[in-house]
Amino acid sequence: MEGTDPVNKKLAAALSGGAVLVLALSGCSSDKGNDKLDAWAKQVCDAVQPQAKKIEAANAAIQKETSDNSTPDQVRKTDAQAFQDMSDAYKAIGAAVQKAGAPDTDNGEKKQKDAVKELDQISASYASLKTQVDKLDTKDQAKFADGLKDIATSLDKLSKSGNDALKTLEEGDVGKAMAKQESCKTASTSAPATAG
Repeated sequence: MEGTDPVNKKLAAALSGGAVLVLALSGCSSDKGNDKLDAWAKQVCDAVQPQAKKIEAANAAIQKETSDNSTPDQVRKTDAQAFQDMSDAYKAIGAAVQKAGAPDTDNGEKKQKDAVKELDQISASYASLKTQVDKLDTKDQAKFADGLKDIATSLDKLSKSGNDALKTLEEGDVGKAMAKQESCKTASTSAPATAG
């Protein structure tokens, strides 16, 4: 496993950046309330919490695989499952934001649509990474390491791109309403890092 170890560490590092995407979904301060907005925030936060846990568990699985002396087959299997879980989680968060409707705020409808579109794109990106992992040749150590390197690069890009629409969705009163929700607080405190 020597040959793939540094690459796998790179993969784990790139991944931990990706987890922050969803956990941007928690505001940083709160003040006077808006009942409609609070209800919207509660609906979204309650739906996000289990998905955030799923993303965190997928991250942890890949991190664990990197620290163990795992065989290429084990790495491929774990990574593929983790990417599938992440894809499902982002899809579910997108569906939750869609179902909650537009938040009661300026340009709420546009912000909601953009966020859903972005979450769906992130979900599709993880699904495509899963496909890439599935195709890796575990018999050839060098090829496997190269394949992992490509995936780590894609993952790195994915963790740096995206979530602009999510940030826009959470600006101002929406973020404040989300910050009050117990489930959003829980989702964000378990994250490696959050903006706030």
